Amino acid sequence: MIAFIVRRIIQAALVMLAVAFIAFAMFNFVGDPVAIIAGQDLPAEQRVELRKTLGLDDPMPVRFGRFVVNAVQGDFGLSYRTTQPVGQMIAERLPATLELSLVAALFALFAGIPMGVFSGLYPHHWLSRLMLTISLIGVSLPTFLIGILLIYIFAVLLGWLPSFGRGEVVKIGFWSTGLLTIEGLKAIILPAITLGLFQLTLIMRLVRAEMLEVLRTDYIKFARARGLSNRAVHFGHALKNTLVPVITITGLQLGSVIAFAIITETVFSWPGVGLLFLQSVLYADIPVMATYLVLIGFLFVLINLIVDMLYFVVDPRLRSQAARVGGAK
Repeated sequence: MIAFIVRRIIQAALVMLAVAFIAFAMFNFVGDPVAIIAGQDLPAEQRVELRKTLGLDDPMPVRFGRFVVNAVQGDFGLSYRTTQPVGQMIAERLPATLELSLVAALFALFAGIPMGVFSGLYPHHWLSRLMLTISLIGVSLPTFLIGILLIYIFAVLLGWLPSFGRGEVVKIGFWSTGLLTIEGLKAIILPAITLGLFQLTLIMRLVRAEMLEVLRTDYIKFARARGLSNRAVHFGHALKNTLVPVITITGLQLGSVIAFAIITETVFSWPGVGLLFLQSVLYADIPVMATYLVLIGFLFVLINLIVDMLYFVVDPRLRSQAARVGGAK
């Protein structure tokens, strides 16, 4: 297990280095930061001096090496647009994005798994057919359209929920949360549903397909022949084996939820890092854009590592295989 974790950490470091290089190289072709910072009226001599101050005239390998060294130390440079430290800007907005993504992921899990189990156990029930119909809507409609429809129904027509913003937040140390206030809870409902609906439909369909497949296996037939109750067969045997691929998809989708929260944050004016990234694109704010992609890459790598470790908890076959390999050595 320790050797497995060490290998994964080394792989993660290489992946992060590749992500940092791609992000840094790609955004060096996005506009001219000097023209955006200083405008067109700045004299040529001052433009040259500003480029030198920002290090834009250095060779790309030098700039990338400086970026990596500083990033490892937690220094992501200054924003070209606001001249604030990029790390500070990300830290201020990251709680909003992580909070929204977590609530959306929990909504998708706690609604998607039971719906998938029910539709897998009772595939011909009218409620199962209704769930499949709803899942088709969730998959077919784009995220921004779902958000607009929810705003129109629950904010404009009914007036039950706010249509934008994060509501009232509470500071707990460096972390800001809206989950401890009524206004904050009301504000997160529509964005979380919008962001989590596609993941919910994906999880529901995956669980349903896995349940149907597992229920046809021989060991389920043997379990029934031993006289076990339906509850024991369904939840003690079938659901356990169904959860293995679900963990993989859920882990990857959690990373996708964080990465693609940018659309939901734009629709609901949610003050997260996704909205910050879009604003940075407009001003060719290279340090912010590169830091955002590195952050998303880091979260994907971290989630994948956690998912791989969960395999050892859920799937006993991997533990026995690891024990045999360790014994052979």
